[in-house]
Amino acid sequence: MKNAIYCVKCWFFAALCVLPLALVTASGGQTPVNVNSASADELATLDNIGQVKAEAIVEHREAHGPFASVQALTDVSGVGERTVEMNLDRIEVE
Repeated sequence: MKNAIYCVKCWFFAALCVLPLALVTASGGQTPVNVNSASADELATLDNIGQVKAEAIVEHREAHGPFASVQALTDVSGVGERTVEMNLDRIEVE
């Protein structure tokens, strides 16, 4: 009986330790980036977006206006579907 109680306590403790980590990982632990207002430095924090692509995004935005959707980022040279998919949870257009 004592072993069963000990086992339950251990599982409960493990769940309490793991749950916050799972929540941080699910959200990426990072704040969203609004592609219609972010600087090149902010855009460069996205996965697979370096400084050159980030500057291309800003130049495209300045030349053509704000992005209507996240998918519109693929209009920027060097930004493909895969890059957009990798960052869906971090990109905003509002």
